[in-house]
This record gives sequence, C-alpha cells and structure tokens, in this order.
Amino acid sequence: MVAEPTASYAALQAQANAITELFNMRGYELVAPAYLQPADLFLDRMGEAIRGRTYVFTDLDGEELCLRPDVTLPACRVYLERYPKADVEARLCYNGPAFRYQPGGGDETRPREFRQAGIEYIGGTDRPGAEAEVTALAVEAVRDAGLETFSIRIGDLGLFAALVQALDIPDRWRLRLHHFFWRPPVFRNLLRQLSTVPAGEMNDAEAALLGTLDLDDRSESEARVAAHLEKDGIPLEGTRSLSEITERLLDRAADAKQQPLSDAAVKLFESYLAVSAPARAALERIERETKEAGLGMGEALSAAHARLDRLSEAGIDLDAATFSAEFGRDLEYYTGHVFQIEIPGRGRAGHIAGGGRYDDLLQGLGAPQPTPAVGSAIHTERLLAAVRGDAA
Repeated sequence: MVAEPTASYAALQAQANAITELFNMRGYELVAPAYLQPADLFLDRMGEAIRGRTYVFTDLDGEELCLRPDVTLPACRVYLERYPKADVEARLCYNGPAFRYQPGGGDETRPREFRQAGIEYIGGTDRPGAEAEVTALAVEAVRDAGLETFSIRIGDLGLFAALVQALDIPDRWRLRLHHFFWRPPVFRNLLRQLSTVPAGEMNDAEAALLGTLDLDDRSESEARVAAHLEKDGIPLEGTRSLSEITERLLDRAADAKQQPLSDAAVKLFESYLAVSAPARAALERIERETKEAGLGMGEALSAAHARLDRLSEAGIDLDAATFSAEFGRDLEYYTGHVFQIEIPGRGRAGHIAGGGRYDDLLQGLGAPQPTPAVGSAIHTERLLAAVRGDAA
C-alpha cells in the first residue's frame, strides 16, 4: 500500500506547483539541474558560510562530487550546456531540493534537505530592468503564497567595488580588500594591518630577506628566495610553488615601503559598511560622504539610483525597503544588486527568499566572457512555515 503524503508534504507540493506556475506565466522555463555536481565548482565559489556545510564525497572513480547546496550554479551549468558561447538571453526556473549540513540535524525551517524555488535571468542587457524583474517576481511569489507581512533588505556589492577603486591605494591592496570583503572579521583585521603596519609584523630574519628582494626583477628575487630556502633547509612542500611564495614576499616587500592606509580611508570604510537605512536615504548618505572624501563614484551611484527607480516602477515599496551596505557577504559569487525578503526577529528562519546579480559566475563555469545574470531563490519550507504562522 502506498502511504498517503503528510499534510506538510501536500501543502509544500501545492505551494511548489503554484510558484512554478507563476514563474512559467512570467516566461521562465522549468529546468531540472542534476543533484550531483562537481565539488570544486561549489567549494571554489560559494563562500566560507556554505563551503563548510556542503556534503562532499569521492566516487569509485576518484571524482570528488557534492550534493548541490544551492541550485543557481547547477542552473547556470544547464544554460551553458545549451549555449556554450553564453550569447543567448534566457529565463530559467527550478523547484527542487538542495542539501546542507545543519548542526544537530536541523529543524523544520533549517532542514538538511530543503527545497529551493528559483529563477535565473541570464544574458539580460537591461541591467536595472532585469534586477527589478527578478526582485519583483520573488516578492509576487511569496505574496501569492500567502505571506502578508515581511520586509525587504537590499544591498549593492558594485558600490563597494567602486569605493575600493576610487581610493588612491595600490592595486594589490584593492585585490585583498575585495578578496576578504566576504569574511567580515578578516576584513576588519586587514584594515587594521593596512593602517598600521602594511607588511605585517615580521622578525629580523624575515625583514632581512625582504630587504634583499628587487621589486623590479622578479627572476632575481625568485633566485634569492630559492637560495634562502635551501640555506635554511626549508623544503618546498604544500600547495604553493616557488613562484607563488616569491610573489607573496614581493607584495610584503612593497608593503614595507608603502605609507599606511590613512585614518580617513579607514573611517570611510567603517562608515560605509555601517550604512543601514531606507533605500533612498542610504544612497544619499553614501553620495554625501564619498563626495566629502573627494571620491568619484558618480557612475556607480547613478546606476544604484536607476535601479531604485526601476524597483519602484515594478511595485517595490522603497520606503519599506532597507539598504544595507554590508549586506551580501554570504555568497561570494554576487557582484552587484542583492536583496532578501525576510521576517524581522526570526533570525535565519525568517530569511524567506533572496538573490542578486552574479555577472562573473558563468565565466568561472566555462563561458568565454563575463555574462550578465541575476537570480533569486525562495526557501519554500520557511515560506510555508511563515504563511502558517501568519494564518495562526
């Protein structure tokens, strides 16, 4: 005898069917990406928060695989299988399980196997239009499901990139600030280091070695590093090559001669990341503070204002939307606009849906060039629990 589905399962399936029907009506084609994915794709791109919760294993052929912890990357792989040149505009949707480790086995709103209902708009050249379309459709989907009370948080990683680019600092510092932006504690430590001792603390032997390196002659510097390692009996082990070790030491040697990051720049970073206010007011504050600092961020700010205009035209109440400059530091593949539909006061269980722009992701998966893309995903178990809570 086949067991009848539980009420929760039936409600979840009915919700999934309704969301998928809405996506289809808006022109998004349903796809079914594989559950098993190459592990390196996720481990290299998902960010520390997800990387440590991904189920990874090695099959009998020695290939390292994972259960997909997210469906955006698998959906992008479906797109690239169809369009290897990444030169076709496409709207895709999905509704299926993803898998993440949850301490203690998880609970109803944080299960190890959970459903994501999502959309991916790939190749859209009208950037603010695509962002407004995806954000508004996610809002429409949760409202149609019965969620009446929620807030919207938005951010813009492109503004942070523009801020870093506008500062008069070495390119190597820009790379580090970008790289560690995704890890707030490490980012704070990096700011502290760059503003005090850019090269970091070092002993006499390290200082002596760095003093012998020629910043203008990489080959000679590499030879000196090799001689130093051989003299001290230090073997080349691990994942770093002699060239990579030399590159890192040359960066430190250059930092040792560099003036520290100014107090004004550190305060500007701290003030920027502290911005959290209604969307229009937040952008006005960022514009005012960067102008006072003499930084040219006009193009990035104009794009951010244009996006808000399109979001408003799409029906998003900007007075109820909070812009948080620090928001978006969970998934490392985002590059611009990010948003989250949430129920304040419920912690992670209240994070119902979210998404954003990820223009660099497809090239990292094999596309021949960066490809504009924006998407969103709804955590449907949380949505169902929230709707039932509203109805209670």
